[in-house]
Amino acid sequence: MSAGDSLRAMAERVRLEAERDFPAVSDRLALDGLYARDLARKGRIAAMFDDLAGLEPDARRSAGRLLNQLKQEVAALHAAAAARIAATGPARPGLDPTLPGRAHWVARPHVLSQLIDEIVDIFKGLGFGVVDGPEIELDRYNFEALNFPADHPARDLQDTFYVNDAVLLRTQTSPMQVRILERQPPPVRVIVPGRVFRNEALDATHAAEFNQVEGLYVDDRVSMVDLKATVTYFLRQLFGPRTEARFKPHYFPFTEPSVDVDMWFEAGGRSGWIEIMGAGMVHPNVFAAAGLDPEAHTGFAFGLGVERVAMLRHGIQDIRAFLENDVRFLSQF
Repeated sequence: MSAGDSLRAMAERVRLEAERDFPAVSDRLALDGLYARDLARKGRIAAMFDDLAGLEPDARRSAGRLLNQLKQEVAALHAAAAARIAATGPARPGLDPTLPGRAHWVARPHVLSQLIDEIVDIFKGLGFGVVDGPEIELDRYNFEALNFPADHPARDLQDTFYVNDAVLLRTQTSPMQVRILERQPPPVRVIVPGRVFRNEALDATHAAEFNQVEGLYVDDRVSMVDLKATVTYFLRQLFGPRTEARFKPHYFPFTEPSVDVDMWFEAGGRSGWIEIMGAGMVHPNVFAAAGLDPEAHTGFAFGLGVERVAMLRHGIQDIRAFLENDVRFLSQF
């Protein structure tokens, strides 16, 4: 067999293999392999073009036409396979279209932020405004102006995070009572949501930082009746219209008289009274610390722990879950 015949036989074999392999290829990676085998600069067709140099002129012309036709046919097969894979195959090498899809994460407010927004909306409906206050607070506002005596246990280092003798991380949102009354004459009707800090050992029911919502209503004829009506309405909006509230005497330095507010709670087959917030009538010494006449003004204040409410509403057993940033927990709300 002459060199020309051998080249024609090789060309025919390449054409038959290309007609078999290109239509059958199913992914881009395999198609790239076929291109490298037949059409690349070092592929089989290029190698046959190199062999033309050893042929006689007449045979070279004939074989050249044959190889050009072969190259065009194989290139057309490659283009058709590439178009088919692009239309129906994976978007990129290695992608398995049979795998389950991945959900697109959509941001949402933290469960505590959702609850704070709900509480704010309820009190806005009652005409309360919303104010914010500093988390790094002065001892004067956190303790002194709120009628805490100098030897009160809350002012000990083991209970409070101090920056220095005069500056601390606020232990409650109540300091805003005096700050607000100093800059805004009554009538005042506001709530103060925000973080507070206490030197607590972390466990299932205690945290060193948590959220409170403070409420303050001051005018010239505010009474305990207004406090009870407001708190009862709030609890029924939050927990349902059949919610019952109970008020029992307590002691807070900055209110007089002071009360603990309990509510009747049923969940998981169990029921009973559970403490939900502290409240009371603003103490005359607090009015005096803010520069107001205690004889001319009355008002009430209350403080609510946001985490406590969230744990009751959602059956959460461990307060630490709010701070762990576990998406399995957060995605439930």
